[in-house]
Amino acid sequence: MSSSLNIGTLNIATQAARAAGKVLHKFSKKLDRIKISDKGINEFVSDADQQAEYAIIEIIRQNYPDHAILAEESGDHQAKEGSEGAKHRWIIDPLDGTTNFLHGVPEYCVSIALEVDGKLQDGVIYNPVSEELYTASRGQGAFLNDRRLRASQNTKLGLSLIGTGFPYSANRVHLDNYLKMLKAVINKTSGVRRAGSAALDLAYVASGRFDAFWEAGLKPWDIAAGIVLIREAGGMVTDLEGRDSFMETGNILAGGLKIHRDIEELIRPYLY
Repeated sequence: MSSSLNIGTLNIATQAARAAGKVLHKFSKKLDRIKISDKGINEFVSDADQQAEYAIIEIIRQNYPDHAILAEESGDHQAKEGSEGAKHRWIIDPLDGTTNFLHGVPEYCVSIALEVDGKLQDGVIYNPVSEELYTASRGQGAFLNDRRLRASQNTKLGLSLIGTGFPYSANRVHLDNYLKMLKAVINKTSGVRRAGSAALDLAYVASGRFDAFWEAGLKPWDIAAGIVLIREAGGMVTDLEGRDSFMETGNILAGGLKIHRDIEELIRPYLY
């Protein structure tokens, strides 16, 4: 991808994220009137998710009508075979942290990534509550608003702060193993946080707020943008076994280089 197109796609992702953020802000003022549908155990979708996603897709379609789109609420929009944009796929989560949002907990975000020829190229994560905008493009670095990001350089596990996500929905069958992992990490670190938005947690890893993060059973739209951010901030991203199958499995371990290795060793005996 040329640098000019790269800049263009990142700008469009940023515009789309901010547009979705405005939708979420509007709905956050009338939570008692939002229509909610149940997608499964601990999985919900609301008017806010759907309208935020529509705002994102509308902006992408206006600028790149022949690109493919994978969106959490509306599914897979395939590119026309043989079209110029068929190698491009946008991966969208209009509201990561829906349960937080619906309860008025200000820990949620918009997550947008662009994949080119199967490789993650751009990533944008936007927190409309704090107005923190995380952006990254492959080979161009990662930023929080205008500040360059650097993943944690901490080398002492005992001083580390780790993010995680609990098993939910179908993954609840693995809860016992997960709790063993959690106990192992709690006993060796300074703290563990479960904030409820995997995309935002990954942004915190890129910014060095978290020294590492792990979770299993996530979807591509939960992790794609965060992966770009962490890589560009100098961090490491693998699956729970230290491999690169995280986009397929949804199992992810990310962090600064030293703490990533330490957490991998702690959780390895309890992998499922």
